[in-house]
Amino acid sequence: MPKALTDEMVVHQGRYQVLALLCISAAIAYVQRAALSVPASEIAGDLEFADLARDMGWIQSAWYFSYGLMQIPSGWLADRLGSRRALAIFSVVWSLATLLTAFVTDFVSLLVMWSLMGAAQAGAFPCAAKALGRIFPETERARATGLLASGMTLGGAIAPVMTAMILQSLTAWADAWGIDRWRLLLGAYAVPGVLWTAVFLGLVSLRKLPAGANTSASNTSAANVPVDWSRLLRSWPLGLLCAQQFFRAAGMVFFMTWFPTFLQKTRDVTLLGSGVLTTVAGIGGMVGSLTGGFFSDWLLLRTGNKRLSRQGIAVVGMGLCSLLIVASYFVSDVQQSIALITLGAFCATFGGVSGYTVAISFGGRQVATVFSTMNMFGNLGAALFPLTAGWLVAQTGNWNLILFLFACVMAIDALCWAFLNPQGTLFGDEHEGR
Repeated sequence: MPKALTDEMVVHQGRYQVLALLCISAAIAYVQRAALSVPASEIAGDLEFADLARDMGWIQSAWYFSYGLMQIPSGWLADRLGSRRALAIFSVVWSLATLLTAFVTDFVSLLVMWSLMGAAQAGAFPCAAKALGRIFPETERARATGLLASGMTLGGAIAPVMTAMILQSLTAWADAWGIDRWRLLLGAYAVPGVLWTAVFLGLVSLRKLPAGANTSASNTSAANVPVDWSRLLRSWPLGLLCAQQFFRAAGMVFFMTWFPTFLQKTRDVTLLGSGVLTTVAGIGGMVGSLTGGFFSDWLLLRTGNKRLSRQGIAVVGMGLCSLLIVASYFVSDVQQSIALITLGAFCATFGGVSGYTVAISFGGRQVATVFSTMNMFGNLGAALFPLTAGWLVAQTGNWNLILFLFACVMAIDALCWAFLNPQGTLFGDEHEGR
C-alpha cells in the first residue's frame, strides 16, 4: 500500500477517534445539564419552593445565563491552553459541580451550584469546535459537526427517560437511607464525566496526529495572537451568526427544560411517560443532526455553493420546524401530536448543524473565541426561554403558550439565516498556514 494512502488512513482514523470521544463528552454533558428537568416538581416540593413554574424557571435560566456569560472566557482559554487540556479541566469541574448540587438545602444554594455547573460546561463546545476545525477539512466539517450535534441530542434524548427510570430505581434506596432520590441521581450523574476525562487524556493527543490532519483554518496557533475585539464587535455576519444561535438555542432548550412538565400538564401523561415522549422527540433531533451534516457536505460537494449547502438548509429546517410545532397543537391525539413535534425537532437540527459548521469556518485560527461568542448569545437565549415560559404560565395558567413561544422563536431564527452569508474568515486568516 502506498505510504501516502497509509498516512491518510492514519489521519482519518485519528480524526474519528477524537470525534467519537467528543461525541461521548457531548452526550454526557447534555445528560448532566438535563438532570433537573424530570424531577423538577419533586425538587421544588422538597426544597419548599413557593411556585414551581416561577422558581424552577429561575433555576433553569440561571444555568444558561452562567453558561452563556462564560462562553467567551472559556473560548479564550481554549485558544491559549489548547482544546485537549482545557476540555479535561472543564469536564472535571462540571462533574464536581453536579455532585455538589446534590447537597443543596434551599433555593439560593441550588441557584448558586447549578449556575456553577453551567459556567464549567461553557468550555465544552468551544473546545470541541476548535478541535474539529483543526483536524477536519472544509468538505467534512458539516458531517463532523453533525455527529457532534447528534451526540448532544442523543444525551438530551436519553436524559429524560433515563432520569425517570433511574429515579424509580432509586426510590427504595432513598426511602431506606432517608435521602431525596434526586440527590442520589445527581451523585450518580457526576461519575461519567470524571471517567471520560481519564480516558480522554489517556487516549488522545492532537499533537500525535500527522501534519496532514491540520486544516488551513486552524493551522496557525492562536496562543500568541491577540484577538481583534473591535473587529469582532463590528462584524455584521458574526452578529447574524449570534442572532440565529440566540433564537435556535432559545427554542431547542424547550426539550431540555419544560417539555416533560408541559406534557404532564397539557397531555396528562405520567412522569415516566413524559420522559419517554421527550426521548422520542430527542431521537428525532439526533437523527436530524446526523443526516443534516452528511447532507450539507454532500450538497457542498455537488454544487460548490456554501450558501445553499449551509444557510439554505438552515432556513428550510427552521421554517418547517415552526410550522410543524404549531400544527401539533391542533392534534388531539397524543401520539400524533408527538409525531409532529418529533418531525419538527428533526427539521430544526437538520438545519441547525450549519451554525457550528459556519462558525468553525468563519473563526479561522481564533475559532474557539468566535465560536464561544456565538454560543454565548445562544445560551443567553436558552436562559431567557425557560424564564419567559415560566413567567407566561405563572401569569396565565396556560401551559400551551410555551408551544407557541417555541414556534415563534424558530420562525425568527429562519429569518436570521435568510440574511446570513459570511465570506472568508472574521480575522482574514483563511490563507495563513497554507
